[in-house]
Amino acid sequence: MNNKDKKTITSLILSAVAIIISIAAIVLCLTQRGSGMSGISKTDTQYVLYLGVNDKITDQPVYSHDEARRVLEDILARRIGGYTVVEADGGWTGDDNVVYQGYTLVIYLSDTTTEKVHALCDELLERFDQSCILINTNKSDSEFYRGR
Repeated sequence: MNNKDKKTITSLILSAVAIIISIAAIVLCLTQRGSGMSGISKTDTQYVLYLGVNDKITDQPVYSHDEARRVLEDILARRIGGYTVVEADGGWTGDDNVVYQGYTLVIYLSDTTTEKVHALCDELLERFDQSCILINTNKSDSEFYRGR
């Protein structure tokens, strides 16, 4: 192989490497666009739980509002880690066609599993004397944004 052939092969290899690097840079820019280049984005499941705090039989509060929130947050911190809790007023029609209203704690969870959510709900059902907890499951994109 003469020098001219070696130079041609070297040029072809360098051109191929440059093309690969350019493609990688474009892909990286497109995947990071809009995320502030700050964190890892991923498709996640968001769980939204609706926890009533009135006893399932007597319809009387199991805890005061402040105490209910403290008990819930202690359980969430131990079982899940990250969470958001919002206070709400909920209403529903019972099997007896009576409309019930009550203080409700709405719990938002991400970055967890269905198994952990069900284990959490098992404890909440017992601690708050509930017959059920409504769980909404939503597919979402999650990102821990850290700024630019």
